[in-house]
Amino acid sequence: MADTLYRDVVGQDKALAALGAAAVRIDHVGSTSVPGLAAKPVIDVQVSVSDLGDEESYVPATESAGLVLRTREDARRFFRPPPGTPREVHVHVCQAGGGWERDHLLFRDYLRARPEVHAQYGELKRELAAVWHDDRAGYTEAKSGFILDTLDDAGQWAVATGWHP
Repeated sequence: MADTLYRDVVGQDKALAALGAAAVRIDHVGSTSVPGLAAKPVIDVQVSVSDLGDEESYVPATESAGLVLRTREDARRFFRPPPGTPREVHVHVCQAGGGWERDHLLFRDYLRARPEVHAQYGELKRELAAVWHDDRAGYTEAKSGFILDTLDDAGQWAVATGWHP
């Protein structure tokens, strides 16, 4: 269902056309990209670009698709719908071949491949959502230890299986 919703909200062809040559790849990431994982009904889309610093190559196209640049960080740019409109999609623009891109794809693929880790993460998310239900930043921070530990394990899994983004 998550992949269907992703295509409905941000069709890959439409997104690629809007971003033109700037988009090296577009991936469905985040909790909705892992079938059966507890998730908010928001699709996280990762757009990898050849030059994150060349905002002129992707910001206007992303904004013309109805999204607003909300956060500018070293590793990514974060876009979402404007205030007062439904938040069905978040777009994270990152450097192709960079750590942000790799970590999000690795985490997603590891959860898809390891049902026991998928289940642990889902349970943790439910527990934390009950505690941090009105504090998104607190909820996100509370998950970070699990995510970092899982990325360490996923790195070993990537080497053992030959995984690559």
